[in-house]
Amino acid sequence: MSVANPSSQAPLPAARILGIETSCDETAAAVVEDGRLILSSLVASQVDLHAQFGGIFPEVASREHIRTIYPIVEGALQKAHLNLQEVDAIAVTRGPGLPGSLAVGLNLAKGLALASGLPLVGVSHLEAHIYSAWLHEAEAKAPPEPAFPLVALIVSGGHTELVLMSDHLQYRRLGGTLDDAAGEAFDKVARLLGLAYPGGPAIQRSAESGNPNAFDFPRAWLEDSWNFSFSGLKTAVLREVRRIQERGQPLPVAHLAASFQQAVVDVLVGKTLKAAEAFEAKEILVAGGVSANRALRQAFQSRARQPVHIPPISLCTDNAAMIAGAGYYRFIRGQRDPLDMDILPNWSIAEL
Repeated sequence: MSVANPSSQAPLPAARILGIETSCDETAAAVVEDGRLILSSLVASQVDLHAQFGGIFPEVASREHIRTIYPIVEGALQKAHLNLQEVDAIAVTRGPGLPGSLAVGLNLAKGLALASGLPLVGVSHLEAHIYSAWLHEAEAKAPPEPAFPLVALIVSGGHTELVLMSDHLQYRRLGGTLDDAAGEAFDKVARLLGLAYPGGPAIQRSAESGNPNAFDFPRAWLEDSWNFSFSGLKTAVLREVRRIQERGQPLPVAHLAASFQQAVVDVLVGKTLKAAEAFEAKEILVAGGVSANRALRQAFQSRARQPVHIPPISLCTDNAAMIAGAGYYRFIRGQRDPLDMDILPNWSIAEL
């Protein structure tokens, strides 16, 4: 998927992009103008549906996407006061994600492209999270243009990636998780503590009344590496829970949640700041569902020497505005994908 890459200083052409996102359990559509201005953004969440399973049930997710995708896309166009012929291209998540979920969005995008003659642009879900940091609503102040090079931390339920970005669409993957993603660790520890799904918000709420220093949980720094590991931390929490239960004592859930959260935050922030120094980054960007975590946001803002860009809470979780935003930069650089384009469930940002 090679695209031309003119200087980021060159004036950028105008374009309106329809974005479609169905990589996991959110069905979303949006229209974004010039890669930054959100004209509309609709998301149908399946969180309540999957809560009964304690996690994502892939077959249920794809079935729900099929049920909701068309009205969501139609609603996004209506909210933007546009018809399909008034957008310039259709951007759609190609991967990574759940195969059945990805297929729903991609197949609809193909159908719309075929019927309208509009160009089709396949977008990486991971790349799109990065571009969420530069989006804004009409009534909000536009974020500053990115200053390259920058270090981006993409941290979500399925991914924890540290990326060096030298220009628009130019990535070098520095490292990632060797086991559990940070968001996955939040979900698993939340279950251990008897908290609700999804685990990230549940642990954050519980941690607010806890002491982050109550338990000295391990931090896997993995020296001489930009990789992450959270399985040892998860195991340490499990052992502590069992030890307390064996003594017949009540679980200090708030203290356990706060101490676990602090351990995750310390590693994510510490490693990202170290990478920013090592690669002389002008800025730091943090995106993905876990970037909504209040403790993580505060730690980055208070500890970083460089400017830190984190999307507003509404754009941290999966949405289609970020797909349209990233799709814009690919579209203006000439990317056009064929109608036989396939999904890439395991697509790495290193392959972009």
